Amino acid sequence: MSSVSWGALALALAAGNAAFAQSVDNENEDSATAVDEVVVTGMLSQFGVTKSNTPILETARSVSVETEEMFRAKGALTLDDALTYTAGVSGDTYGFATRGDFATVRGLDVPEYRDNIQVLFGFYNNTRSDIYMLEQVEVLKGPASVLYGRGSPGGIVNVVSKIANPEPRRELVVEYGSYDRFQVGADINGPLFGDNSGLSGRVVALYRDSDTQIDYVNDDSMVISPSLTWQPAPSTRFTVLAEFQESESDTAGQFLPLTGTYLESASGEEIEPSTYLGHPDFNKYDTDSVSLTLMGSHELNEIFSVEGTARYKNGMADYSQRWVSFAGAGVPRIDAAGNGLSTWYAGDASSQQLSADVRLRAQFQTGMIRHELLAGVNAQDVQTDSDVGYYFGEVINVFNPVYGPLSEAVKNLKPVDTPPSTTEDLGVYINDQVSIGNLFLNGGVRFDTVESDNGSATQEDDATSFSVGAIYKFDMGLSPYLSYAESFEPVLGVDTVTGDNLKPQEGRQYEAGLKYQPPGTRTYITAAYFDIEQSNLSNPAALPTAPSQQEGVAKITGFELEALTTLGDWYLEGNFSALDTEDPNGVPLSSIPETQASAWAMYQPEAGPLANFRAGFGLRYAGENESNGINPFTGERVQIVNDSYTVADAMIGYRAVGWDFTVNARNLADKEYFATCLARGDCFPGEGRTVVARLAKRF
Repeated sequence: MSSVSWGALALALAAGNAAFAQSVDNENEDSATAVDEVVVTGMLSQFGVTKSNTPILETARSVSVETEEMFRAKGALTLDDALTYTAGVSGDTYGFATRGDFATVRGLDVPEYRDNIQVLFGFYNNTRSDIYMLEQVEVLKGPASVLYGRGSPGGIVNVVSKIANPEPRRELVVEYGSYDRFQVGADINGPLFGDNSGLSGRVVALYRDSDTQIDYVNDDSMVISPSLTWQPAPSTRFTVLAEFQESESDTAGQFLPLTGTYLESASGEEIEPSTYLGHPDFNKYDTDSVSLTLMGSHELNEIFSVEGTARYKNGMADYSQRWVSFAGAGVPRIDAAGNGLSTWYAGDASSQQLSADVRLRAQFQTGMIRHELLAGVNAQDVQTDSDVGYYFGEVINVFNPVYGPLSEAVKNLKPVDTPPSTTEDLGVYINDQVSIGNLFLNGGVRFDTVESDNGSATQEDDATSFSVGAIYKFDMGLSPYLSYAESFEPVLGVDTVTGDNLKPQEGRQYEAGLKYQPPGTRTYITAAYFDIEQSNLSNPAALPTAPSQQEGVAKITGFELEALTTLGDWYLEGNFSALDTEDPNGVPLSSIPETQASAWAMYQPEAGPLANFRAGFGLRYAGENESNGINPFTGERVQIVNDSYTVADAMIGYRAVGWDFTVNARNLADKEYFATCLARGDCFPGEGRTVVARLAKRF
């Protein structure tokens, strides 16, 4: 890391300690309540994924929450890791990754939000969220366009930032683990100028220096996130949150050829999962970002309140990589000796966003009917720029790669300047949550206008989205529900058949489920069946003479089950999901497991000689997934079926007054597997065994 990074981190830690001179020790309280905390399914708020503090048990949708306590206990190091114990979510889609998080929800790619505002647009132009900065991770499954506008029918992932609040907290953390992973973090929070000032401050910071399971690939990062919260009265609260992040890395995805991984090579040699097919003097994936977020809420009276979030973010990525060239599905990328032609890629990308979401909330009662009416305006202006350059040449052997001096052609490779793309979104929505006794109804509608410009074409799309749901809470704790929701995603271009602009891709979902929380227990069970259809996709190969270019339809049906409970000193969690997917060509969606299951058990005695100890063990299973393609030379179908796999995770911890020591191991048995192999010709190794020791001091 640069000297500027070290200096900034030192300054932030010094400022944080100076700001909070009052020592606070709440470790005993943390120890006594830890079991209660982890069994809670997570608290939703008006700044959370549903834009409401309505309990999950009264929400006619599938919502999953992983609190910091939960994903830290399971040893999560990335956002993808934090989602691997969530039903219906694949957090290991492309194996071990350093460029970003690629989780899918209900078989589909989904956008990432932070505090209600989308944070990533396009590809490889921004930093990756670091989970040390997060309070919790939330997943809203299924279409969410009524609340969020354009997006995926799979849903959204929303992460909640750590922000300043009046509760004192001082934490210093040191971690060391596999691949010489070294990380230090600090979280300093509490009231400024006394408890009655109404002003709180927080500084969250980390520094990481780490190698990875891939040769020559590092994963270094520095993040500083200061925030201030002013609460002059119980009815009014404003927060300013800034974040500065700088990361220096390379790409873990080496696009390993099928031959030597999925397929046997002519010589019988295998490509090791740690193999690096780039060049140490060329490859890099360096990113930095700066963001400023404003959050505020104010109760106007007993009925009306106003709240909102606004964000400015600027991100940049300097990305260079060499890989073995692709020739098409079913076409070998290497010869019998393991030699393949290299592709050299140089990219320079950036993104800028200015977004705001402002809402008026009304809570009132008409006779026996209670309403929570939400009316909002959501606007964002996003500009992305991606300049790339390619060079094709030079041979690398995948079984014995040699990294010689760079050629002049590679040294002179520069990205080619292209016009930026801009998108302006404006959405107006209204959503009403109605309760009549134990019956809870929800209905919403949203109108969106999206203007897109890629430098050569401009397009305007309008969309109207609906959602409706109903859930009934029986006194015995059982809550059946039904819901319907829609989504849309603009597609820029012209239909060459009709001559019209391409229509937005559209999605709709029907969902039926049961939620169950027996009275007087700390048990929560939810089951859901859903049917998703995504339309206006590209034509299937079977329709070469269709009336438009967008006759394609994808279908997804599935079942999900989540359960968690506390039994004495034990916390138990289980998840299961099954998907039946079909893309426009009638084959399963690429790289999506047919079935997934996970289980986590944690023992944490509240009394006795082991009261300070805790231990956890988990299993994660992913069923078969497949990828399909068409050989460009023969026209034959290419099908790759990837094996299922099961990995185990474990943790052990000890807590004393003011101190907390844990050791986590993910993929405990160091099982070698491929998360997926693609018909286009490459494979992605899964995450190997990672052991991390963590020492935290609270004072």
